[in-house]
Amino acid sequence: MQPIHFEESVFSILKREKRYDGQAYFFLKDALDFTLKRFAEGNKGQGRHVSGKELLEGFRDCAIEQFGPMGATLMDEWGITECQDVGNMVFQMIEEQVFGKQESDRPEDFNEVFDFRKSLREPFLPKGKVRRVTMSPSNGQMAG
Repeated sequence: MQPIHFEESVFSILKREKRYDGQAYFFLKDALDFTLKRFAEGNKGQGRHVSGKELLEGFRDCAIEQFGPMGATLMDEWGITECQDVGNMVFQMIEEQVFGKQESDRPEDFNEVFDFRKSLREPFLPKGKVRRVTMSPSNGQMAG
């Protein structure tokens, strides 16, 4: 995949599609590379096709690794709020002939694989039981 062709394809998509920020497509490419590398390492260096579910998991993990607790907020800003959004972008890139696909690949492969927002936030939530602390309205003292 040549960088110029990729950029031209993103600009072409953005002319007709306004749901996602342009940076989302560049991150999608990074997430695909991240996912392919992950599977190559576990497959004796051999590359292979990744499924929609595997790409989604790689997309999530790459976002967590690169953006930490801000990943969910950034994805919201880019218009990516659910798994299907990633699938929509993937199939737009397939239409532009930037990404390849197998005969069995379908947009539905990306439908509700997991709770997208929750998966980006959950790793950064406190572990265990959290005690809620409130202020007493009568005296302003903290109550547990």
